[in-house]
Amino acid sequence: MKLHGKNIIANKLSNLGDTGFYASNPSNGVQLETEFFNAHPSEVMLAFEKADEAFESFQDVARNRRADFLEKIGIEIVALGEPLVKRAMEETGLPEARIIGERGRTVGQLNLFAAVVRSGDFLEISIDTAQSDRTPIPKPDIRLIQIPIGPVAIFGASNFPLAFSVAGGDTASALAAGCTVVVKGHPAHPGTSELVGMAIKKAAEETGMPEGVFSLLQGNGVEVGQQMVKNPYTKAVAFTGSFHGGKALFDLAAAREEPIPCFAEMGSINPVFLLPERLNENSESIANQYVDSINLGVGQFCTNPGIVFGLKSKTMNQFIESASIKLSTTAGGTMLHKGIKTNYDQAVEQATSQEHIQLIASGSGEGESVGVARLLRTNGASFIHNKNLQKEMFGPASIIVECENEEQLQMAARSLQGNLTATLQATENDLMQFKSLVKILERKVGRILVNGFPTGVEVCHSMVHGGPYPATTDSRFTSVGASAIKRFLRPICYQNFPQSALKEELKDQSNLSLWKKIDGKLHNQNI
Repeated sequence: MKLHGKNIIANKLSNLGDTGFYASNPSNGVQLETEFFNAHPSEVMLAFEKADEAFESFQDVARNRRADFLEKIGIEIVALGEPLVKRAMEETGLPEARIIGERGRTVGQLNLFAAVVRSGDFLEISIDTAQSDRTPIPKPDIRLIQIPIGPVAIFGASNFPLAFSVAGGDTASALAAGCTVVVKGHPAHPGTSELVGMAIKKAAEETGMPEGVFSLLQGNGVEVGQQMVKNPYTKAVAFTGSFHGGKALFDLAAAREEPIPCFAEMGSINPVFLLPERLNENSESIANQYVDSINLGVGQFCTNPGIVFGLKSKTMNQFIESASIKLSTTAGGTMLHKGIKTNYDQAVEQATSQEHIQLIASGSGEGESVGVARLLRTNGASFIHNKNLQKEMFGPASIIVECENEEQLQMAARSLQGNLTATLQATENDLMQFKSLVKILERKVGRILVNGFPTGVEVCHSMVHGGPYPATTDSRFTSVGASAIKRFLRPICYQNFPQSALKEELKDQSNLSLWKKIDGKLHNQNI
């Protein structure tokens, strides 16, 4: 399947840029075929002009047609077949099974949001009918519904070339909301981005979506992204990546003449707490699972367990010994690109240079792009007083923190910044004894899990993949799961509108089959 190396703007291929770049295979450093070009400022503007024009009609596309569009994108992605899998493997160094699995997750997300759109539950309709005889003031007829926010600028992530990229969860949820999207493909996998972009283009054409509902821009610098955020037609930004990148985009969005929301997921150290009774029962098994989680995907997940807390004890020493032995036998793997490898090595070096921290185990492996696992150890007091130990090491590294007592463990939990997840290795008795720890963690994270590890994010209605700053820029929202659609909606109410002028979903008669009114609110009966 031939790659064009061009931007996809409103169903057309465009290339006005004069600076090009190539992708490389991280496993061998070989430059891949096809030159890609940084989008020209005029192309960025055109993409958003078309997105704004398309938004006028796309927001009113019938829900079943919008759902058909989402499902068709998934069908076209699968239809790309082996060329997509091969190119993604070449650009990321990820194994075939991972790419195929991620493709399945991508299609699953699209289908989930298709179901969300068909249900209509996301509209959160509420109707307060008029009471003309109310005294002393008559009550007006007021009807509430959620509407799409407008064109969205989306940034593909480096560590998920499919599921968090061009047709990933951000794109799926924005389109589901009725927003048009302009996506910047990640420069590490521009070929993968183009192939998926072509699949979306084809799906849009075949389902009769307005031209401009989707555009793909390429770029290997910061300029294209900055122009996307500052564009006057942009109404929201979605980003998954580093703290540095997400904070820069957030600041740009806030500094605009018209500030807009920037939903940035910026990483996490995902603390794990080893509670006593559970550790006494399963220390070796937990240690093995912990190391497996550290090494999963060469540690290149935002849910990697970067920090583990436990109470100083003989069992804790056994856990540390088991984890060290296990990690020492692991071989490093190819990281996604040189930049990630460089940043990982620098982060480990910075961590090991801190006072009262020691490197206790290392995996094996050599190579320019090979990430080698590292296990570090410190004490509770040092962690509490050193914010540098809360910096994410994006890769297969983790720090074990030994606390003197329960009070210090809780102090360490209170000192945590915002994170995506927290894990409790605990029995029911542990959870009763450490109830106050759970309350602390509720203020620190978006997801608390028991007796597992945080790597692996289920795409479902109940998932929260978000958390307080600096994990994300807005802890009220999730970037994974059905609720992700809420980022791209805003409420509007209509007062004293005649039935003929209301949106179809707000008319009394149209809702009789779908909705049931309870205490002034309409509840979807099909959920």
